[in-house]
Amino acid sequence: MPKTFFSLALTDQVELLNAVSARSGHPAPLLEKDVWVVGTLACLFSSSLADRLTFKGGTSLSKAYNVINRFSDDLDLTYDIRSLLPEMATTPDGIPPTSSQAAKWTKAVRSRLPQWIQGRVVPILQAALADSGMEASLEIIGKDSDSILVKYAPLSQGTGNVAPNVKLEFGARSTGEPCEVLPVICDLAPFVPEIMFPHAHLRVMKMERTFWEKATAIHVFCRHAKIRGSRFARHWHDLLQLAATERIQNSLLDKSWLEQVVRHKTMFFQEKDPTGTAIDYRECLNGQLCLVPDGIEREALRDDYCNMVQDGIFFTEAPEFDVILDKCAHLQEKINSGHTNSETSLRA
Repeated sequence: MPKTFFSLALTDQVELLNAVSARSGHPAPLLEKDVWVVGTLACLFSSSLADRLTFKGGTSLSKAYNVINRFSDDLDLTYDIRSLLPEMATTPDGIPPTSSQAAKWTKAVRSRLPQWIQGRVVPILQAALADSGMEASLEIIGKDSDSILVKYAPLSQGTGNVAPNVKLEFGARSTGEPCEVLPVICDLAPFVPEIMFPHAHLRVMKMERTFWEKATAIHVFCRHAKIRGSRFARHWHDLLQLAATERIQNSLLDKSWLEQVVRHKTMFFQEKDPTGTAIDYRECLNGQLCLVPDGIEREALRDDYCNMVQDGIFFTEAPEFDVILDKCAHLQEKINSGHTNSETSLRA
């Protein structure tokens, strides 16, 4: 039976990381953190939580779909709203029928999600990590206590840009669907087949849904003109990586994907522009999707993108910022020119 990575002596783990780093060109701290990312996912999705949990976001695009060429380590996870609010979320799609109901559901989620994380997720994850030989401490973080930090003692020291922890960000305002079961392996695994590394099969939000989640987030930025934290420019980079795939090309003019996102965000994620006017997500369905910001917003995004490049998170040479926005302009034109009016099928 092959040895597992975490059963090796620490000196052997360090030697293995350095050897694969030399062969792959990936820094040892990133390779080590990737083991913890996959190991944490394996612990979650081999537990009783798996049936109602969905992995999504940038790290899912990197680890499950292999469609983005940048380092992404935060784990974005959705717990099915129908399980968290069984007496409220009785609709099949988990979307409330009215905005007033949406407000009640959101308030309930903010109350119950931290309780679920503390009472269910933490003990299950702590036990699973220990059973896997992964020594870590868990800390609940976030303004709404909706995230967990899995902190480990690093074997290798990098530049300081790679923190020795894995952040799990939980949400519960959707069903996590549509999704599909996909395998996830460690970046180390192909280089050292004689060693068993963490691996998992897990529920992953379909990339088509993720594409439109990112497109609408970009649209809101263009209307709202406010960067939400550092590395926000990742959405533009990821959108183009997704758009280059055959799956997304085949689905661009199928507005049913976008309609799902518009209905969901209209109820749960209402935004306003600088004048205080509500941003209408239905613009995205009616040929008014905006993917390219102007003026100072464009320059703010440029600075954010340059910081990403300087942090070295791209595995290959990063495209120029203006090239990315030029391609986004072409993508915007393609999507908007094929629009159909689906407003009548949306809930008010």
